[in-house]
Amino acid sequence: MKRKLLSLVLSAGLVATSLTSLAGCGKATGEIKIWVAENVVEFTQAQVAAFQAANPEYSGYTIVVEPVGEGDAATNMVTDVEAGADIYGFPQDQLSRLVAAQAITPIGDEDAEWVAGANDAGSVAAAKVGDVTYAYPITSDNGYFLYYDKSVISDPSTLEGIVAACESAGKSFYMEINSGWYQTAFFFGDNGCTLTYDTDSTGAFTACNATYASDAGVRALRNMINLHMSPAFVNGSSISNATNVGAIVDGTWDSGAAKDLFGDNYAAAPLPTVGGIQMSGFGGFKLLGIKPQTDSNKLAACRAIARYLSSADVQLARYDEVGWGPSNLTAQASEKITGDAALSALGQQLAYTVPQGQYPGEYWSLATALGDSIIAGDYDNATDAELLQVLQDFQDTCASYAQ
Repeated sequence: MKRKLLSLVLSAGLVATSLTSLAGCGKATGEIKIWVAENVVEFTQAQVAAFQAANPEYSGYTIVVEPVGEGDAATNMVTDVEAGADIYGFPQDQLSRLVAAQAITPIGDEDAEWVAGANDAGSVAAAKVGDVTYAYPITSDNGYFLYYDKSVISDPSTLEGIVAACESAGKSFYMEINSGWYQTAFFFGDNGCTLTYDTDSTGAFTACNATYASDAGVRALRNMINLHMSPAFVNGSSISNATNVGAIVDGTWDSGAAKDLFGDNYAAAPLPTVGGIQMSGFGGFKLLGIKPQTDSNKLAACRAIARYLSSADVQLARYDEVGWGPSNLTAQASEKITGDAALSALGQQLAYTVPQGQYPGEYWSLATALGDSIIAGDYDNATDAELLQVLQDFQDTCASYAQ
């Protein structure tokens, strides 16, 4: 049941929460504006009220919570930093852009050390640019992993074994290999390939950093070709649209459909190895950032609030309220999270992933074309040298998007 500590106040056409002193007037006063996704406005209202009740030194601040989606928050901050929120939620792929626009400030050495110790490695990496930590992780729940029928697959640790089990049972293995998001599972991580872009403060792409045209890239491409050649393979990633499924690479958003389909045989696991190499991919994380402040007292208050909102207890409460998967290690170890098979599998998988940055729209189309060519059988009989040329062309085209 939702707990409302204060009522919502309509302000300037936005739903806002005005939190005033709960424990007397503190020495520090002023307004702190927070932007969060609409579905967690009331939740954040309740949590900030609890924070002020427990920390009267910050009770002099009026805290306003407004519904601004994570993607919009980053764009709004870059457009007008001064008018933006003091604390705001955003997806990790916007961090470099925010840093370039000077719309976010480092969280400080003490909090950076706390973030590093309290959260999983993927979310900690997502909160950094270089060696500097700029944000507080609040979720580790966007990525893909393996759902499978445990009556068909007894050992989900290798792709070769999974595919062989599906073939033997006359079942299908689903993975969307003509997607730039899912494709990276073969290329990134332990396999050794990279593909990232640098951006300026406007979001324009200034450089492409890619190593697909390499022995590691050929190995990844060969593994994708081998997968497509299995009679069990079906290109797809939505279990709601799948039939005769033995296993599928999908995300937490389809956990309900997976449970319905597999019933008592429902199981989930991190992605397997292929050719002895752990499959990787993109990971997605939600972060809290703080804009640069001229008032040191207000900056300290913002950091204290952001730290509280990203704490283990609040992350677990947020999971209870809206189902967001925590990044905090203590929260991840709780029975309610370890008992959630999908989130547990994703949590393990995110340790192998690369935080997704910004990519040109053309990249996604190019990756789809590469996958379509694999599915069409264009490379079934290609030599390694020919595959290397395919990847060189792919890499050169990716680089052209940043010129």
